[in-house]
Amino acid sequence: MLTIHAAPLVLPAGAAPGTDSPGTDALGMDSPGTDAPGTDTAVADGAVLVDGDRITAVGPYEELAEEAPGARVRRWPGVLTPGLRQWHPLWLLRHCYHPDPREADELGEEPLWGEKLATLGDLTETRWSGSVRRGVQRMLRYGTTAVASPGARFRDPLVATAVARSGLAVVGTTGAPGTLLGERPDLDPFAEGYDLRGTVHAPLSVGGRADLAVFDVPDETALRERGAVTCVATVLAGRLVYRAR
Repeated sequence: MLTIHAAPLVLPAGAAPGTDSPGTDALGMDSPGTDAPGTDTAVADGAVLVDGDRITAVGPYEELAEEAPGARVRRWPGVLTPGLRQWHPLWLLRHCYHPDPREADELGEEPLWGEKLATLGDLTETRWSGSVRRGVQRMLRYGTTAVASPGARFRDPLVATAVARSGLAVVGTTGAPGTLLGERPDLDPFAEGYDLRGTVHAPLSVGGRADLAVFDVPDETALRERGAVTCVATVLAGRLVYRAR
């Protein structure tokens, strides 16, 4: 089914429609010597047309609605961007314990790590498996559609299985930050200090996989200030995998 995701678009420099071509790097961003614009692109009444797991058009809503009059329309508050990339999934999934909702009274709802994790003792594989699945779900709530790992693969079987089942894209670690900001990695991809251009994992390009995120903020500046906790929807390969209540 054709679906139009409608919201003001915020597209990082080099990630605007039509830039996924020779002269751009692996992320669709500007490469040296190209003529692609160096500033971010905003489309106030924007939309993305999705067919299955692929993007078929990006641009003004009225144009896309005319192109696909029978499409289902999802209107979102805030701004729509490409999906985000998480640099530290293995740490977040295997060095943090994500409590089960049934454990909330005892353990709270936030990930446990360090000394708090140590107090849980040796966790069984079954308990770790549940934690990893919940951790992946938490990543989706932050607009994450790609996770990074050396060689674009995970050797840890619990992580590999959970990520594969979720549909998250697995990308390499080229360009990963060498030094973490703060004490530990954060579920919010913006915690590394990158702007949107340094945080998205791929452009919104026609023919590309439909990985989108929507944030309930007025613009990119507010998104940087408030972070990905403002996510209200995550679309992964065309599927709505997270929607805020």
